[in-house]
Amino acid sequence: MNSMKKRWISLYVENQVGVLSKISGLFSGKSYNLDSLTVGTTEDPTVSRMTIATVSDDETFEQIKKQLNRLVEVIKVIDFTDVFVRMKEILYVKVLRCTPADKAALFQIAETFKAKVIDYGKDSLLLEFVQTATKNDAVIKLMKEEFKVIEVVRGGSVGIESISMMER
Repeated sequence: MNSMKKRWISLYVENQVGVLSKISGLFSGKSYNLDSLTVGTTEDPTVSRMTIATVSDDETFEQIKKQLNRLVEVIKVIDFTDVFVRMKEILYVKVLRCTPADKAALFQIAETFKAKVIDYGKDSLLLEFVQTATKNDAVIKLMKEEFKVIEVVRGGSVGIESISMMER
């Protein structure tokens, strides 16, 4: 049985106009879903590094990697799926219409999840979380259950191979 599972790829690509579009186009053109895609320059300003999350079966994932390797702008493809990596994403949660009790609860949540309170208003609070996507999923679930009005923005995960054998 070829089961669907979460997969991670890291790409080194030429840092030039159109590369992001070409790679995302490869995914959409083949009807592969991108769960997350982040990109930024590396220590070399001519090279960018992408971290891509997708859900697929083994056969489809092998096809994705082969097609990415064929692109001229792709320097290197690294399959993170079964590798020990350090991986985090950023999450912002703005809670509006807070009561004083809500604010006290939010400071407690921030302390528990090692979040930062980065902005504060009379009846609102803005929290910043930098943790795994799974932990951020749990935070969002909790916030939806506990507070009436929230606004959520999250960036995609970024990852790097671990030096020691620590997991995500």
